[in-house]
Amino acid sequence: MARGWESKDVESRQEEFANRAQKKERREMTPEETAREAQRGGLLLDRIRLERDLAGARNPRYQEMVRESLKHIEEKLALLDADPLT
Repeated sequence: MARGWESKDVESRQEEFANRAQKKERREMTPEETAREAQRGGLLLDRIRLERDLAGARNPRYQEMVRESLKHIEEKLALLDADPLT
């Protein structure tokens, strides 16, 4: 039983350390970096949604439209990743 408590303690300490590291990281971001990360997160969510739409699409015209949208999102993500803080 003591062994179980010990592993729980280690696990909670690891989580606490990770949480502190994330909080510290967030405080050091500039407003521009925060906006950029928010935009990137939104684009990633859009990409996931479009990939699901494409997987379920049956109409060839709709499939093409979704592919074009995916291509556009990939281009935006590439620009965000390539150009650090314009």
